[in-house]
Amino acid sequence: MGEFFQALMQHSFLQHALLAGLLASLSCGIVGTYVVTRRITYLAGGIAHCVLGGMGLARYMQVAHGWTFFDPLLGAVIAALAAAFIIGWINIHAKERIDTVISAFWGMGMAAGILFISKTPGYGEDMMSYLFGNILLVTQRDLLIIAGLDLFIVIIALLFHKQFVAVCFDEEFARLRGINAPFFYFLMLALTALTVVLMVSIVGIVMVIVLLTLPAAIAGRFCRRMGSMMALAAGLCALLTTSGLALSYQPDLPAGATIIILTGLVYLATVTLKRQ
Repeated sequence: MGEFFQALMQHSFLQHALLAGLLASLSCGIVGTYVVTRRITYLAGGIAHCVLGGMGLARYMQVAHGWTFFDPLLGAVIAALAAAFIIGWINIHAKERIDTVISAFWGMGMAAGILFISKTPGYGEDMMSYLFGNILLVTQRDLLIIAGLDLFIVIIALLFHKQFVAVCFDEEFARLRGINAPFFYFLMLALTALTVVLMVSIVGIVMVIVLLTLPAAIAGRFCRRMGSMMALAAGLCALLTTSGLALSYQPDLPAGATIIILTGLVYLATVTLKRQ
């Protein structure tokens, strides 16, 4: 691990990777707490897997039609927000089983992304980084976008924290208090969608839900107040992403997979120790 910190002083790509993990951890701690408390992990999973469709479309339009402004990160944001709105609306208004609907979006989003990527001219090396993440490829431009999304998420969470807490714990009580519960439910899903986009560049689409929910789930075992839970979850996420990045450096392991395995082991250890 010492070699990682020596290399960190010399290589800008490692500095970008570390900063991306730290920035994304703040939103992950905040929004992950809402997701775990509201028990909407399955909705977050559906949103995450729709992201590939937007990223694949953006990549196709970039390469095939020269839309240089339409990069995969922007495509991910658009796809995630659209999926959040549609899935949320169906969950509130439709009579279909929501798990079936999410499964449909889950599969179609992934399939659309694969189709677009397969039709993109050139070698499709980005496919694996979309699915499994490659934090070492984060650019300065990506950092600016991540920081912007991060700032927006934090501001919205600070402004409407009480409303989000009310919707998380008792939606009916929130309505009686005059809170527009459907609006804040959709806003919560939008924040979840943006946080998913932040984490995709770090651990990829397949594993994003683990990093979004497990630090918050660990924090929930030690905290009674949501503010404390958010702070601990954000700190854990930052520690786990940094540690995973450091551990993966010397043996040249995939950073995203290392972060996820480390997160899972910490969660399992926490569950085991708390039961004893």
